[in-house]
Amino acid sequence: MQQLVRPDIATLSAYKAESLADITATEIDKIDANEVSSDLPDWFKSQLGTIASDQIKANRYPDGEYAHLKQLIANYVGHGITSSQISIGCGSDEIIRSLLVVACLHRGSIMVAEPTFSMYDILARSLGIPVVKVPRHDQNFQIDLAAAQAAIEQHHVAAIGLVHPNSPTGNLLNSAELDWVRSLPSNILVVIDEAYFEFASHTLAAELDQHPNWLIMRTFSKAFRLAAYRVGYAFAANELIEALEKVRLPYNLPTIAHTAAELAMDNRDRLLELVPEIRQERDRLYRELSNLGLRVWPSAGNFLYARGQDNKAIAQALKQKGTLIRQTGGGLRITVGTRSQNQRLIERMGDCLNSL
Repeated sequence: MQQLVRPDIATLSAYKAESLADITATEIDKIDANEVSSDLPDWFKSQLGTIASDQIKANRYPDGEYAHLKQLIANYVGHGITSSQISIGCGSDEIIRSLLVVACLHRGSIMVAEPTFSMYDILARSLGIPVVKVPRHDQNFQIDLAAAQAAIEQHHVAAIGLVHPNSPTGNLLNSAELDWVRSLPSNILVVIDEAYFEFASHTLAAELDQHPNWLIMRTFSKAFRLAAYRVGYAFAANELIEALEKVRLPYNLPTIAHTAAELAMDNRDRLLELVPEIRQERDRLYRELSNLGLRVWPSAGNFLYARGQDNKAIAQALKQKGTLIRQTGGGLRITVGTRSQNQRLIERMGDCLNSL
């Protein structure tokens, strides 16, 4: 069997979500995946169910063009973005994979600043694309710009993946980083991942027409609470989007997911009413966890990044108490949950730290 598989694939580790199988706690708080912990409201589910029952024909393939959804997204994004500048993906992961095929395959490497979203590395290596990794400064997680510039000069960098705000660390690109991004040559594709835009309220969309080598990605999985439906989108210059559309799989988005995204766009103000509460809880968690003795960094996302004396032991102890967080990048990424989940986290964290 080994002779049928590329040798480098054998060295890859699959992306795995936290298992719930070995948790003995009766009440489990899953705050490890940067999901919004409150489910979709009943009125949304009811409307979606009615549409699915009355309008979706299960024997027919999906629309495939998503023209109406693209127009709704263009209206939401603003900044002069048109529907022809938008591509829809089955989650942001599919878009990242398509970008790698378009920009890097047989052409060059992708550069990332670690720690960051792991799928850039996983997807690139699965395609046989080299990954150039540069560090971030340990105190504020700013990209080591000198190392990044040196990497561009030493390697054939075809694309750069930038998460804004970054996951797992929560920091936005600062002014020095933005100046560097603006100065990058036009033959490098700059992917700006704004998955947490609704929590950060900061976007580079207004500058997109000045940089035809930029592409911005967003998702419905976070603030819009459609993680189960896997809908992502990208917007960029027409030429880039046309290339993405050429490699996009046909009918890549199930009809129910497409319908849910349209309904979310039609009701975006109501769905996003929860965002201020999440920000408020994020700030409360920042204070409380800091008071417990953890090193916690400010965040522009719906999560916090923290470090303790023994991160692995903290994560394992919390898991046994029923709170799942993510150990990654040399620290702990903690999703902001509901108020009751956050309160349990604070209490359980205090117990864990006292017992270590």
